[in-house]
Amino acid sequence: MEAVIVGVVAALFAIALVLSSVKIVPQARARLVERLGRYHRTLNAGLSIVIPFIDRLTPRIDLREQVVSFPPQPVITEDNLVVSIDSVIYFQVTDPKAATYEIANYLTGIEQLTVTTLRNVIGSMDLEETLTSRDSINAQLRGVLDEATGKWGIRVNRVEIKAIEPPHSVQESMEKQMRAERDRRAAILTAEGEKQAAILTAEGAKTAEILRAEGDAQAAILRADGESEAIKKVVHAIHEAKPDSHVLAYQYLQTLPEIAQGTANKVWVIPSEFSGQVAHLAEALRPPTTPAP
Repeated sequence: MEAVIVGVVAALFAIALVLSSVKIVPQARARLVERLGRYHRTLNAGLSIVIPFIDRLTPRIDLREQVVSFPPQPVITEDNLVVSIDSVIYFQVTDPKAATYEIANYLTGIEQLTVTTLRNVIGSMDLEETLTSRDSINAQLRGVLDEATGKWGIRVNRVEIKAIEPPHSVQESMEKQMRAERDRRAAILTAEGEKQAAILTAEGAKTAEILRAEGDAQAAILRADGESEAIKKVVHAIHEAKPDSHVLAYQYLQTLPEIAQGTANKVWVIPSEFSGQVAHLAEALRPPTTPAP
């Protein structure tokens, strides 16, 4: 009976020993093997065999790209203004051994390095340059961080500044300045619009007057041409009809009332030819005399 118990215990121990020697590492993870307290090898994704009680495995190291957002950091600009800056770091562990043995806590190291680099970069810029130079700040941060974290087995892929918040008093001053600038631009645009409208109105009136004058001139020309043509036709008709003195006298009498109806004709003089024309007309209207028997 004792032999059976010993055999079972030995079998269980052997099974536990085999199971403890088999290690499975997930994808995009890595583990380090320390044999007798010293680094031995790195276990990548997949199945691996270790020696129980001799080999010790470190915690898993994530090889995927990681995103860390640091809390707002007060930074002093070149013109002695304190701004609060939020930053985000995108990094990836490329060497698990260096990330484990070269630094105790690489996250804390990256955070402190980011803070000091931010202070150095922002300290050489004034507030206006800081607010308008995010790309430049990001590039400088990434260069410094990537160079410093290279020996830690970490690659900094990207650095982003989330927010830059100046002091409240400075924000109020900036808002007032922006409001004044908007009012100034609005006044300029309004004046430009009124000026343009006045110019267009004047040009329209000028064009209308020119067209009206051209129309009146054209109408006067057409009227003159019409009257000239009418006179020519009348003269031609008169020449064709060959009127005698009696017809001309009668026409002359019909024209006199029209001459007298003018508003400016206060006094009008009868021409000397009038008596002769009347005599001709009277003679024409006189009935023929019959000869005496």
